[in-house]
Amino acid sequence: MHSPAEADACVEELRAALAAHGITLPSLGLDLPAFAARCPVRPLIALGNCNLLTAQDLAAALRKGVA
Repeated sequence: MHSPAEADACVEELRAALAAHGITLPSLGLDLPAFAARCPVRPLIALGNCNLLTAQDLAAALRKGVA
């Protein structure tokens, strides 16, 4: 089971990693309805929407990371 604090930390870690590549996902955050589920709680991270340029930058950063 994951705590809300662990989920928040994961979101912030992902936000920082994306920022290191100049990428901002404005809607990045926790999917709060996931916390209402019966046990075990499995928090979901909502990546949200982004524009085409951000999606292209994200794809390029992922490709670069694999290379």
